[in-house]
Amino acid sequence: MLPIPERVRTLATTASVAKLSVDGAPSPARGGVDERGRPVLLVLPGESLHGLREDAVVAVNLTAMRQLGTISHPRGLLEVQGWAEAVPEEEARGAAVAVAAHSADESLFEALERFGQRDAPRLLRLDVGQVVYLTGQESGLLDADDYLGAAPDPLAETAERVLAHVNASHRPQLTAGVSRQLGEQAGEVWLWELDRFGATVRVDESLIRFPWPIPAHSELCLETAMRGLLCTC
Repeated sequence: MLPIPERVRTLATTASVAKLSVDGAPSPARGGVDERGRPVLLVLPGESLHGLREDAVVAVNLTAMRQLGTISHPRGLLEVQGWAEAVPEEEARGAAVAVAAHSADESLFEALERFGQRDAPRLLRLDVGQVVYLTGQESGLLDADDYLGAAPDPLAETAERVLAHVNASHRPQLTAGVSRQLGEQAGEVWLWELDRFGATVRVDESLIRFPWPIPAHSELCLETAMRGLLCTC
């Protein structure tokens, strides 16, 4: 299994902003996550964060989902706690792209074109204090240094591509391979997580982990390891 800081950072890369609170009060939530794992927010005039207060305590709830057939399941819930700060102008375009990946709001254009004007939409990000996480059967808290010091799984993009392909086209082989590993016929089987240390499958309502004999160090190694789980020979 990925180390917890790396796993949480990996989840954050695909997570959407589900809820935002400012000093404990709910506020409209539009945003994404930047390359360092910091939540980035689009804030409109009249909203509580628009007149930025440096001491405002902000909590951003992030949700990473997994689509299995026609049903979406939460695979990770994160609450990033910290303080809002203005995105520097030289980083504004990158912040806008991070927001647009999850919330394609036309106000993003205005935030860039009228950057710094008092009545324009603003781009803010979180100065992270700590991160509360719930992933599968694990929960806990990461401080800012552990969270920001970790990097997402370098094979995450490949893993998500392979996972989507297996779930869309090779579930019979996956079911047969998992049944062989378990020594009994498995029920409804989906590939749930995939990383360089192994695969997690969802069998009915349970999550079962199958570690690789050795960690995968490349895209080819990961694909080869996955084929080993699918093989019924």
